[in-house]
Amino acid sequence: MALGVFVHRTDSIYDDSPAERYQFPAQYLGRASACVGDWVLYYEPVKVRATRGYFAVARVQEIIPDPLIRAMYVAVIEPGSYLEFANPVSFNGPDGLIERRLLNEQQRVSGRAQSAVRPISTTDFNRILDLGLGNDEALLPRIDHAAGSVLQEERAPFAFEHERERITTYTLRIFRDRVFRKVVLRAYGERCAITGLRIINGGGRAEAEAAHIRPVEANGPDIVTNGLALSGTVHWMFDRGLISLSDDLEILVSRQANDPDSLRAMINRTGRALPTIRALDRPHPHFMAWHREHCFKL
Repeated sequence: MALGVFVHRTDSIYDDSPAERYQFPAQYLGRASACVGDWVLYYEPVKVRATRGYFAVARVQEIIPDPLIRAMYVAVIEPGSYLEFANPVSFNGPDGLIERRLLNEQQRVSGRAQSAVRPISTTDFNRILDLGLGNDEALLPRIDHAAGSVLQEERAPFAFEHERERITTYTLRIFRDRVFRKVVLRAYGERCAITGLRIINGGGRAEAEAAHIRPVEANGPDIVTNGLALSGTVHWMFDRGLISLSDDLEILVSRQANDPDSLRAMINRTGRALPTIRALDRPHPHFMAWHREHCFKL
């Protein structure tokens, strides 16, 4: 097994869905196969406008021939392993190149940087992982003073006897929830997508919560397009199917709601969910269709 880097761009000609699959040509089969059972970083090239750099981590479950295109292959991503970075990592940092294995003997960026699939050293991998998923206060759940309790758990330690054990921290549900919350709230500017309100409590924490559209228990991924920033009450209603969204973000109200007029009064005046700051982060129709089919009460 080997750690690796998969280069991905949203306007790619390849049939990629980072949380599920990564398509690549036969020339990279050897390198990709070495990553089976191990972890890869996703990287968006510097040529992409507003590039995120290294933006996610995932585990490769298997490599299969593409069933539709000859000489193409697909890296199948282990369900539930994909995790977007709370802090995307740029190609160059304050101390120079982040992925230092790409430097040649003259300390210049080598041609390996152009490879769509490439190996990465454990040291470089963990350096990028620490920057992208830094265990800081911003990843802790909000403090709920109204409930009279502090909704935060003990943070996972960062000291490990073996470097490769570090990745185990990021498979823990508690940590994944923290990162998912930060990514989703950032996408909406910490505003509730339904009410439009941005409320910050006395501790400087946003009132909004990160809601999975398709829940984790139903194999919903921790990806921003499967998330909504919702206030606590709206989150409760969304999970219980009293509200949902159409593909064009129209807010749907269930006829089974006991007080539909009061519920509609909570909705922002546009009648649609707030758009995300980046268009690419908007809820995916696939997840919204799942919610309407399995959760929404008509």
